[in-house]
Amino acid sequence: MRPISGQKIQNPQTTVPNTQDMNDKDFLTDLLSTEKYMTASYGTAMNEASHMQLYQEIASVCNESDQCMRDLFNTMFQKGWYSLEGAPQQTIQQAFQEYTGMKSQLPSGNMPH
Repeated sequence: MRPISGQKIQNPQTTVPNTQDMNDKDFLTDLLSTEKYMTASYGTAMNEASHMQLYQEIASVCNESDQCMRDLFNTMFQKGWYSLEGAPQQTIQQAFQEYTGMKSQLPSGNMPH
């Protein structure tokens, strides 16, 4: 089944107590926000690392943080605590063409990684 434009894509929501105390949803939301911030910060640190060994260490930790962030997102999505909105096929195709055009403007693959 293809999502209709503007249609929410979401699993049934797991209920949590509605109290002033933090519940599972609150904890996961906080962890996901923290991981997003940490991953962005590691990206900045990698760009500014002047020593290759330091860069590689930060990159390793960044990959772990990125995987943790993905796992948190998947858990929240499975529990219905994170939803997505469907986009029309035309919008998806337009974005694809835009990024394909940008990619073709990048220097060739001869640059070192």
